[in-house]
This record gives sequence, structure tokens and C-alpha cells, in this order.
Amino acid sequence: MLRRYVTVDVFTDRAFGGNPLAVVLDAGGLSTVQMQAIACEFNYVETTFVLPPRDPAHDAQVRIFTVNSELPFAGHPNVGTAFVLATQAKKPPERLKFEEGAGLVPVEILTEEGRVVGAELTAPQPLSKLTMVSAEQAAACASLSAADIRTDRHQPGIFSVGLPFLIAELASREALRRARPDASAFARMLPCDGSDAIYIYTRDVPPAELPCDLQARMFLPGTSGLTEDPATGSATAAAAALLADLASQRDGELKLRVGQGFDMGRPSLLLTRVRKANGVVASTHVGGRCVQMMEGSFRLAGD
Repeated sequence: MLRRYVTVDVFTDRAFGGNPLAVVLDAGGLSTVQMQAIACEFNYVETTFVLPPRDPAHDAQVRIFTVNSELPFAGHPNVGTAFVLATQAKKPPERLKFEEGAGLVPVEILTEEGRVVGAELTAPQPLSKLTMVSAEQAAACASLSAADIRTDRHQPGIFSVGLPFLIAELASREALRRARPDASAFARMLPCDGSDAIYIYTRDVPPAELPCDLQARMFLPGTSGLTEDPATGSATAAAAALLADLASQRDGELKLRVGQGFDMGRPSLLLTRVRKANGVVASTHVGGRCVQMMEGSFRLAGD
């Protein structure tokens, strides 16, 4: 069987920016072992596999694999997969609903002048606040000192809207720039509450990086040690939900523009909005633009 795939750069409006993703469109009949092997072969941070939905009221079942394991939910794979499916359709849909391990993920299609340009997902779960950690522990994971961590708004800790991350705020853009993952500190701290990654951000954004409201980086385990992700929708959504939860505003919509990947040569822009009602986070959304890069097909031996 010939299986089609498309690769796309997510959370960017230019080629070779954002976060690359491979989308396997004809995944029916593939085993979990085969999907994991294909994800390793692509060697992107994540690869998605599109399958028929279990419920015909939904659009697809989407399975998400890193080079190491399957994920119940992730940000840029949902945005990129929705973009690919919308561009493949004769008439682009307004929205898609994906069945995933973390639950049902609605994705709105973003268009300009009738052309599909990106997508925005709704996080499948409410904000969860899990284990809190010390500034020293969080700083060590990023080769920083406790003085580089801000705790005036929140303590570093594990937060999730579908996939958990250790999230910490840094005091300066300079600290974010010199952050490096520390393997021994990672091993002492993570995994924790299902998180094996750290997301660090700062409100200290220089004029050259505007219109971003925050700048962020994310470190995670890769095939050969620790690596960096250029755009992390699920972590950005969790951080946005946390900041909205802490905001004094009780009702309305809070929006943030988050830059990521700037320090690794793959600048990304993630657009978040969080709706609050009666002081509680009602829904969390993250989206952005996408650029199609490559398409092709493959046939597995014996397939």
C-alpha cells in the first residue's frame, strides 16, 4: 500500500521557521510499532498518523508520536495536521474534531482571502496544577541560578491542559538566551507527574522581538540526550491558561503572542487566547500560521 505524507512548518509564515511536522495521511492498518518506527525514520520532534474516527460525528483519529513514544495530545501536531487536512480538502472546512488520547480536540481552520493559512486548537482538558518545585530545582534543569527565576506571579511547577510540563518564569531575556538543559538536573527532577520537559518563559521582550508578549524555550529528551523544541503549542497553552488563571480579570478573553525558537534559528509565533468566566478559565486556545514544505509517499516492506 502506498501511503502519502506531507511535511509542514508550524507556527510560522515562512519556510524553515517554526516547528517541522510530518503528517502520514493514510495510516489505516499500521501497528503501533510501525508508527513508532516511521516517526523515528522522519526524526522530527513529532509525527502524526491520520486514521478514520471511531465516532462518525468526528473528522479523524490522530495519533501523535515523538521519536521515543506516543503522546496523548500535543500542540503543533494538531495545528499542523488540521492545516494539512484543510489544504487537501476540495472545500476547506471551518473546523475539525480530532479524537486523541487526551480527549476530543476541536481545531478551527484559519483562512485569509479564502486560502488556508493555519489553525487554532482548543485544549482538551482544563488547567491542572500539579507538583510545585523550588526555584533552585527548576533553575538547575536549565543550567541557571535561582536568581534567574521569577516567583512573584507563580512558583515553578507542573501544569497541564492535556500534556504536563514543568513551567517556570525567568527574570530576563538574557537568562532565557543562556539557558541550556542540564542532564543530571533533569534526571533528578524529571519525569514528574508525567512531565519529562521544562518550559521557561520571560516577559522581558526586547524591542527587536516585538510584537511578542513573551519569549519562551522548551527542553525535552530526544533520541541522543536532551534537545530543544522550536514551538510547543501544548506547553504554551498550559502557560497561557496559568497566567489567565492568575490574572485579576474575572470575565473575558486574555490574549498573548508568544515567541519561541528564536535562539535556535527557527523563529515561531504562537497566538493564545484564554476565556474566563466568573474568575475561572473556561477554555484555552493556541494557534498560528503554517507553511507546507514537502509531500511524498512510501511503501513499507510487506505492506
